[in-house]
Amino acid sequence: MSETLDWNAKIIAEFRANEGRVGGNFEGAPMTLVHHRGRKSGREYVSPMMYLPHDTEADIIYVFATKAGAPTNPDWYHNLTAAGDGSVELGTETYKVTVRELTGAERDRIYAEQARRYPGFAGYARQTAGVRTIPVLELKRA
Repeated sequence: MSETLDWNAKIIAEFRANEGRVGGNFEGAPMTLVHHRGRKSGREYVSPMMYLPHDTEADIIYVFATKAGAPTNPDWYHNLTAAGDGSVELGTETYKVTVRELTGAERDRIYAEQARRYPGFAGYARQTAGVRTIPVLELKRA
């Protein structure tokens, strides 16, 4: 098992054992488990990630394809945008979502808010500056 898969498996197990809460680097941060199907393999994957809740709509969250500041987008981003849907685990609830990629000023506003709350996201943006713009996806309850 790769280091990333092993790390993800530990986060997923902790998330499920603690009703959506995890410790360590993510202590107190809003976390979700995003289920997506491989666009080539057809296999289901689960990716743990931080999210930003919508200001007023409880059925909308935003996720960020940072890949920890890597020069390429993560596979989950490509899978979700190709499918246009997926599902999320939020706390103890699991539900289907539709996927919409944010662009322009809307994307910039949402990313800036996440970076304000969690400065590591500002660091990821600095790392990818001139290489790629980190995608922001809206996940809306279907």
